[in-house]
Order: sequence, then C-alpha cells, then structure tokens
Amino acid sequence: MAVTATPPATRTPPGAPKTRRTGTAAVTAALVLTLATLALADLTQGTAAVGPAEVWKALTGRAEPGDASVVIASRLPRMTAGLLVGAALGAAGAALQAISRNVLASPDTLAVNAGSYLALGVAAVTGLSLPLLASSGVAFAGGLLAATVVLGLSGLGAGTVRLVLAGSALTLGLIALTEALLLLFPEQTAGLYAWNQGSIAQNGFDGVVQMAPLVLVGLAGLLLLSRRIDALSLGDDAARGLGVPVRATRVTTVILAVLLAAASVTLAGAIGFVGLCAPALVRLLGSRFRSFNRPWTSMPVAGLVGGVLVLGSDVALRAAVPGDLAVAVPTGIVTSLLGAAFLVVMATRGRDTGGSTEVDRLRIRSRTVFLATTTAAVVVLVGVTLAAVLLGDTKLLLGDVANWLQSNAGRTLTFVLDTRVPRVLAALLAGGALALSGTLVQAVTRNPLAEPGVLGVSGGAALGAVTLVTTLPMAGSWSVAGAAFAGAALTAAVVFGLSARGGFQQNRLVLVGMGCAIGTAALVALLIVLTDPFNAVKALTWLSGSTYGRTFADVLPLAVVLAVGAAVAVSRRTELDLVSLDEDTPRLLGLGLARGRFGFLALGVLLAATAVAAAGTIGFVGLVAPHAARALVGRQHVRVVPVAVVLGATLVCTADLLGRTVIAPAQLGAGLMTAAVGTPYFLYLLARSRR
Repeated sequence: MAVTATPPATRTPPGAPKTRRTGTAAVTAALVLTLATLALADLTQGTAAVGPAEVWKALTGRAEPGDASVVIASRLPRMTAGLLVGAALGAAGAALQAISRNVLASPDTLAVNAGSYLALGVAAVTGLSLPLLASSGVAFAGGLLAATVVLGLSGLGAGTVRLVLAGSALTLGLIALTEALLLLFPEQTAGLYAWNQGSIAQNGFDGVVQMAPLVLVGLAGLLLLSRRIDALSLGDDAARGLGVPVRATRVTTVILAVLLAAASVTLAGAIGFVGLCAPALVRLLGSRFRSFNRPWTSMPVAGLVGGVLVLGSDVALRAAVPGDLAVAVPTGIVTSLLGAAFLVVMATRGRDTGGSTEVDRLRIRSRTVFLATTTAAVVVLVGVTLAAVLLGDTKLLLGDVANWLQSNAGRTLTFVLDTRVPRVLAALLAGGALALSGTLVQAVTRNPLAEPGVLGVSGGAALGAVTLVTTLPMAGSWSVAGAAFAGAALTAAVVFGLSARGGFQQNRLVLVGMGCAIGTAALVALLIVLTDPFNAVKALTWLSGSTYGRTFADVLPLAVVLAVGAAVAVSRRTELDLVSLDEDTPRLLGLGLARGRFGFLALGVLLAATAVAAAGTIGFVGLVAPHAARALVGRQHVRVVPVAVVLGATLVCTADLLGRTVIAPAQLGAGLMTAAVGTPYFLYLLARSRR
C-alpha cells in the first residue's frame, strides 16, 4: 500500500525557519560529481607508476600491457568495490535507523559486523573451502543473529545509549570468541584479523561481480519498502491504521539491511561506521532540504554519501602516506576513526535523553550477612588460588609448594613454580585492581554500567602499551606500565573532560567512552597491522589478557598500586558513599565535590592502567565484580570495596586457570574467558533494567 504521510520529524514547528523545498536535485548532482571525482582519483593512486594519462589509455584500450593490467586487475576493481561497499553500508544504516527510530543504529552498533566476523571465523576453522557466495551466506546468518539479539535487548526508540551498550557489549563478546579462534587455529585463520579491519583492495573482478547482485537486490528491496518505512515514523498504531504490516516491514527491513552488510563484509571485510556516519550526514542535509527526510530519498542518498566516505577515506589515506605503507593500512581503520570522532561529537552536542540505566537499588545488609559473605568469598578465592598454583601442564602437590617456599625444591619444580606463581599473582592482582577501579568509577559517575573497558580507559592503556611493545619489543615491565598509564590518563582526560558538562550524565559519559574505545581499538589494530609478524603475535596475545611470561618484577607495580588504592578507598569510604548519592548532599556537608571526584577518578585510571600493563586487556571485571558485591553486601563502600576486590581477583584467576588448563597445551587469555562470562551478564543487566 502506498503511504505518503509526512513523518513528525519533517514537520516544521510554528515559528521555525522553513526548510528548502528546492535544490534536492542540485545537491544530489553535487554528491554524484564528488563521488565520480573521488573514483577517478582512486584510479590514479597505487604503488605502480601509473598516473592519470596511463589510466585513461587503459580505460580506452590504448595502454601498455603492464599498465592495463594494473588498472583493470587491481585499481578498477578496488574503486568499484569501494562504491559497492559504501552504497551498501550507507543504505543499510539509513534503513536500520529508520525502523528502529534510533540515530545510532548501524551495522556496527547492532553487532552485525562482529556476528559476521565470528561466523566466518567458525567456517575457516572447519577447514571448508567455501565459494564467495557461500561465505556471504555464512556472514549473513551470523550478522542477522547478532542484530536480532541487540534489537531485542535495546527495543525500538528506547534511547541511544541502550542500543550502543547492547551492541558494543555483544561486539566485544563476539570478537573475543573470534580472537580465541585466531589464537587456537592460527593456520586455518591466517589473515583473518587483517581482513576484518576492512580493505577494499581486490584481486580482479570476481568478488565484485558476485557481490554486486546481492547489493542491488538489497537496495531495490529497501526502495520498495521505503513508503512503508516512512509510515512507521508516525508510530505503530498510525502505521497499522494506514494498512502497513508493522512487524513484517521491520523484519524484512532488518533482513535486507543485514544482507547488504553481509555482502560488504564478504567483499571487503568490516569497513567500520560508514553505516553510522552516512545517514547522519543525510540528516544534516534534511534540515535544509525536506525531501532528504523521506526514506525513498534518504536511503539512496545515504548510499551515495557512503560511497563518498569509503572512497574519500581510501584516497585520503593513499595521499597522506607512501604507497607501500598505504597498501598495508586497511581502509576500515580510517573509517573507524571517523566513526569514533562522530560518536564523540554526537554525545557532546546532543541532549541526554535516554533515561536512566540504573538497575541497583539501595540495600541494607546486616553485619552478619557481610561477614558470612566475605568469609565465603575469601574461602573461594583461596581455593581458586591453590588450584591455579597446583594445576597446569605439570600437576603439583601442596608439599611441592612448601618445598619451593623453603628453597628445597628440585630444578624442574623450581622452574615450574617460578613461572606459574607470577602468572597467578598477576591474575589475582589484575582482577582486584580492575574491580576496585570499576567500583570507584561507578560511584563517582553514579552510572552502574561504567567500567574501565566501557569508558575507553582500558583501550587507552592498551594503546599506550601496544605502542611501546611494537616499537620497543625489549621494553621492561615498568616501561610498559608507564606507557599504559600515559595512554589511560590521556583517554580518561578526554572522556571525563567531555562528559563533565551536566554532571557526568549517563548517556553522554557512555557514548563518549564508547567513541574513545572505538578510536583506540582502531589505532591498536593499525599498529598490529603495520608491525612485523613476531610483534603482532606478541601484541595479540597480550591483548587477549594473557598472563603468559609474567615475572615477579611485572606484578610488583600492580601490587603497590592496588595496595595504595584499597587503602585510600577504605580510608575515604564515607566521602565515596556521599559522592555516589547525588550532587547536593556532599555540598551541603561541606565536601569539595569536584576535588573528591577527580581524586577517585584518577585513582581508578591508575588502577586500570596498571592492571592492563600487567595482564593485558581484561574486560567486564570492573562491571561484574562491583555489581555482584553491591548485590551481596549492600551499597556501603566500606563493605563493597573488599568484597569487590576479592570477587574480581577470583574471577580473573579462575578465567586464567581455565584458559591454560581446559584446552592444554593450547592456552586462551584470561581476557577472552572473562568476556565470555561478562558479555551475557552485561546483556542481562540491560534486559533487567528494561523490564
């Protein structure tokens, strides 16, 4: 049924300046001209000395065989792939935003790319040699399942922060599983990490020819549904009154958008955040040209803008860096950096309208409950610690450990415990530090979903440490800790500085943190792609949260920082309780809110950075441990702090133990194991807060 109703967003309120009704054709023509110019520029760039004159001769059939081969077999497929990928992602993002009524919906924030990445990784591990179309089907299935989970948890029109949280959490979990496959099956998944960063480089037209029909089908399907999608902006009841099948329209739109994203992933890997930025730019045009607000116009124009973003990123990259280096840098890293900046700008300029995500309620527990809970947690921690020391490639007894402590053990036993005990200590201390960091950050920001990983602090620490590891592989533990702290401090300054306006409102804080996390992840991927294979494997292993190779010197900085942090948190427990209540109560009691908040945040950043330096990136511990502690012993920080530290240490030590024993002799980092536990818990919290 044809529907021509005008969405509420396009109606001009009384007294507001009227948007222009003309000029749409001129703007579209300008976009087409810009895209054509970028396409021609892309054809002239590359490592071979083939300039505009040679490209023209190749296109007209008058070039030398070598020049013609470069243009026809490499550059022309690359340019065409950029056009297809940009059009697919731009239109997919516009469609997803329209049906979800959420300006941050895109293949990235709905975890479509991460789901496709995992599905293709599983297919690679099986050893099956799939044709390109079959690979696209696998990517489509994985992406569709991920998008269904995120949309189910976030709801429609429920606010931007919930969707970003659900999508980002699921993305972290899926990527952790995929990275586990990369580490366990390096031969079968060779090149998959670099491919996932997104590159439009092609070796011939085979991939383009096979994916083009899928992209055209997806675009045509969205255009046919455009009037129904337009009606959904009036609300579900109004759309039903106009005869629009609401559920069928949404399901079909999601399927077509995921099909476009899957075709893009299959052809060029994960080109990040084009589906987020392109529709946003079209909305800016819609503020001046009303026609761009309608789906039948906005989706194809978003496809044009997506092509401009992809080809523009590729052209800018090749113009800014030497040709040999530009070949190694994936286009998706550039677009991810653009998307990170866009997300931060959106968060700082927009209003905090997503509502509260608070899921904890004030609980008062008796002293008996606190003592019993703490005793049980300590007993579990001692048991896990003993198991971690005794179990491994070589099984030990308590007597062996006693002899080692008395320096009476043999050479083999001494070697085993000298390498195993520092690993156990690193896991214990890192878990405790991350839990304490999460407790402090959640209290100061009064945001129950804040934690070092979600807020980008862990990503900043990882960037600092990986920068040092890839440039100075022989750097010592104190140097790595210093680099990690510098990266975390810089990222924290950006996140908390931009979020401070309005008192650390939940949406703004989380969105700025997510943007910074995305940006640091893109820069880390860039460093790994550019470094030599040995450093790349070392960095990937470290990023997985591995405690492999840790020594007593490595854990000493973390032990010192954790001891100081715990002492400060306990001694200033009353101030921490007051800061976590509201803005007014601390001021009425004469507490310097800004100074106290800054001190706790600085301590939280120091704890997270030192933990990342000692044990790599371990996600969700700073979220799960404080939540569990408050649920068990109430919200008084004199009780929350010790219980959270014990729970965090137990969680990471257990994850490290399982990672190095369950599939021995192969090993998985503790970070991958905690992501497998933390992601479902994070999604559960979102589902619970929605109810």
